[in-house]
Amino acid sequence: MSTHFTLVSLLRQTPCRTQLRLFSQPTRSFTKPAVFFRPNNNIRQILKSHSRSVPIFYKQQHWTSTVSAEKKEERIVYNNWLDHLPAKVAPYAFLTRIDKPIGTWLLFWPCAWSISMASYATGGSVVDAATMIGLFGTGALIMRGAGCTINDLWDRDIDDKVERTKIRPITSGAISPKQAIAFLGLQLTAGLGILTQLNMYSILLGASSLSLVVTYPLMKRVTYWPQTVLGLAFNWGALLGWSAMTGSLDLSVAGPLYLGGVCWTLVYDTIYAHQDKKDDVKVGVKSTALRFGEKTPQWLTGFSSAFVGLTALAGYMNDQGLPFYAISVLGTAAHLAWQLKTVNYNDPASCWSKFKSNTWTGGILWSGIVADAAYASIQVTGA
Repeated sequence: MSTHFTLVSLLRQTPCRTQLRLFSQPTRSFTKPAVFFRPNNNIRQILKSHSRSVPIFYKQQHWTSTVSAEKKEERIVYNNWLDHLPAKVAPYAFLTRIDKPIGTWLLFWPCAWSISMASYATGGSVVDAATMIGLFGTGALIMRGAGCTINDLWDRDIDDKVERTKIRPITSGAISPKQAIAFLGLQLTAGLGILTQLNMYSILLGASSLSLVVTYPLMKRVTYWPQTVLGLAFNWGALLGWSAMTGSLDLSVAGPLYLGGVCWTLVYDTIYAHQDKKDDVKVGVKSTALRFGEKTPQWLTGFSSAFVGLTALAGYMNDQGLPFYAISVLGTAAHLAWQLKTVNYNDPASCWSKFKSNTWTGGILWSGIVADAAYASIQVTGA
């Protein structure tokens, strides 16, 4: 060997150069102190061929890595924009279902219908109606999230038994029940801040709906008609929007609009419930999907017809014009007919797709009200 010294490992039969590289790495250390010793006769014979002798050798007794690989906390992958949020924020955003805005739209549309029809009836300004719609839109976003938090708190013991819901933050442990309750407090406080922007009649009317929001998740445990309670809660905006614009409640218009919305909820949420019907049977949860069974098409045709008929009645009582009936009534009826004709109740993907399409149902109805208001305005200007 041509080196000036030799390192001998008594534990590993590896070249000296390898041993030297191990010692030079900053991430390594020895768990036992080094031991120095005098070379034996065999080693002396090896060293006779070298120009210089090495009187002392280094013995490596044992080494181990000092780098402790800390186990990183696993993060749920949402496969959408929530993955770009901070790890501590993403579960709360997921809890509110903000990545699935369909729920917010379904809560918002009855509000928009009522506000627009009230503005049409009273001759209110477009600015006032738009401002109120924006306020209710914000409220719908907040309260839909609060409703999801309440729902997941009630359902945390059964969500882990349903394939589609087992990754929800509370049941998966990403958010504790105490944290969820604290977060719910913030959501309800924000919702109250929106509600207090309305007149006192509307504040009291809006607050009275909270009991429906809180009790809805329990209904699936006691009745096959929980979608009815959901409809009563989700369409409360049909009442609240009218009172926010007028300071009172005209049930001859808002009443049919509200009841029609409840029938609409029974349609879209029954389609939604068909996604989980197999898991619901195992868990013992009830729904209209299980209640209607193979007769779901007939039931939903009936509720769709009631929705369209009650919408037409609300329009009639509000003296709506031709655009309302052509778009809000006939257009909505056509869209519902398409849903019921094309949905496959045994295919979760089909159910989800048709459920989401109800954003357009609400939008079609509202666009008829807006078109009617524009048409009436043109007629007044022309006269």
